[in-house]
Parts: sequence; structure tokens; C-alpha cells
Amino acid sequence: MQYWLMKSEPDEASIDDLAAATGQTLPWVGVRNYQARNFMRDTMQIGDLAFFYHSSCAQPGIAGICRICSESYPDETQFAAVNPYFDPKSAPDNPRWWLRDVAYECKTRLLSLAELRACPELAGMRLLARGNRLSIMPVSSAEWQFITGTLLGLEQFKSK
Repeated sequence: MQYWLMKSEPDEASIDDLAAATGQTLPWVGVRNYQARNFMRDTMQIGDLAFFYHSSCAQPGIAGICRICSESYPDETQFAAVNPYFDPKSAPDNPRWWLRDVAYECKTRLLSLAELRACPELAGMRLLARGNRLSIMPVSSAEWQFITGTLLGLEQFKSK
């Protein structure tokens, strides 16, 4: 099992939206960074767990946990000219952008970016690196264990 952090702007898709969605699953649409796309397309596996991170908002931070629940498949938003994620260089027979579906696991207290930065145990976390703007990034097992266990007290996720 691998662990991830997936950023979403809460006015577009929040942890509450995921909890309220049919079947508590949503497609993770709109990724337009090649490295983040490659993580979704090539590296993630069904069953992997991810922190659901609210970004570009008044209080950015980890807001919940989700699970990867589908194989990768083309992001249909790239083909619709009326969609903000439209990519005129992408074609249905040769898609550039891929996604995975995520399933709701739980909502957590908001674990703020400032709180994460204050922990020496997380000094090497990719999220906290200067200039990091990736919307999807791996989280090490040690980082996952520290955040779920020590900071959030979610023992049920430590053994997964």
C-alpha cells in the first residue's frame, strides 16, 4: 500500500462533497500537471489511502482521508471545449490526462498547513518543500503514521 496527499479547492470539491456524493465516490478531475497525472495513471493502486487536502482557501490543510477506488481512466473534461479543464491538444483516441475515482473514508479535524510545518517529524514531507505546487504527491509511511496516529489520533488508519 502507498499513501498520498491529494489537493482540491473546497469550492470545487471538498471532503463534505465527497461524503455527500452518490456512493461516496468522485472522479478526481482536472489534474493538469504531468507529474501528478503520472502518479494517478501509473503509480496509484486501488486501495491506496490519501489525505484529502483543502487548498487555495482561507484555511488550507488536511480535511479528511479518501481511498483510491478505480483504475486510471481518461479525464473526460479534457475533451469538452466548454469545460475549464479543456485541452485542445488532447484527443479521445490519444488522451493526455487521466484520473482515478476516490472514495470517502472519513472527515478529520482540519490539520492546518501551519500545524504540519511545526512538526519536526514532517520536515522532509513533500507538501512542506519550498516551491512545491503539486496537486498530488506521495506521502511516506512514516509521515502517514505520524499524521494519522499522533496528530489526528486515527488508530484505525495506522495499520492499513
